[in-house]
Amino acid sequence: MFDRILFPTDGSDGASAAFDHVLDIAADHGATVHVLNVADTTHDSVTRIDGEIVDVLEREGEEIVEAVADRAADRGIETVTKVLQGGVAETIATYAGEHEMDLVAMPTRGRTGFDRLLLGSTTERVVRESTVPVLSIRPDGETARYPYRNVLVPTDGSERAADALDRALTLAKRADATVHVLTVVDVATVGGEGYSGVDALVEGAEETVMEAAATAEEAGVDSVEAVEVGSSATRGIQSYIDENDIDLVVMGTQGRTGVKRYLLGSVAERTVRTSPVPVLTVSDPGDEAGDETGDED
Repeated sequence: MFDRILFPTDGSDGASAAFDHVLDIAADHGATVHVLNVADTTHDSVTRIDGEIVDVLEREGEEIVEAVADRAADRGIETVTKVLQGGVAETIATYAGEHEMDLVAMPTRGRTGFDRLLLGSTTERVVRESTVPVLSIRPDGETARYPYRNVLVPTDGSERAADALDRALTLAKRADATVHVLTVVDVATVGGEGYSGVDALVEGAEETVMEAAATAEEAGVDSVEAVEVGSSATRGIQSYIDENDIDLVVMGTQGRTGVKRYLLGSVAERTVRTSPVPVLTVSDPGDEAGDETGDED
């Protein structure tokens, strides 16, 4: 499933911690890891000093990727190293597409001060712009476990949610894991319809998870169906992670047109930001960049 994994790194402690998880995945899949450092030429401290600072960043980048490659070699994992100049998020997304990566794996925290891979900037922009699935790993959360045993797929029944489910089922079947299919009914969307509106949403949610569970059964994967009612889809997902020993969340970055319950910029982005376990986001490979959206919860 993962033959080529892109690991962007700034040499921070967060990146180092995340790389342990990447090595576990690469070893299991027999993957080659592309280790990328981006010398950020868009930063003021870089561009205002005539030329020399770029050379300094490139030399530092070479040391960073070589150190990471050495760690991979200790595990018998093949690597390709590269240092490039440019905007960090754009360069990562472009590299992933041009080199046909199967996965981009990134930490959600970067270097203190520079914060080159700080969540809220580079990681979220890569999730938004990449046509390649992105695995976001939070190094200051719970220890990321691999292989995955319990995989959560939040779904609204959209095409992107179905794509995420397909990815989750492939991973789960490989590891003999259980897939948990969850729809969170956001009562904030009901408005003046009251309880009758909630009942209708719950009924639709039950049909959605039932269909997803049927897909899992056809794939030979054990599944759990869940419908939660609350005022925030993000908090509903977070609670389910905590209460059900979830190892991985897999979700689409775009949701149902109109409702867009799992649209990037709202639930998916907030889940990446808050989840204590890795989150695999699956975008529309036909999109050059993610949709611009509001910041709904």
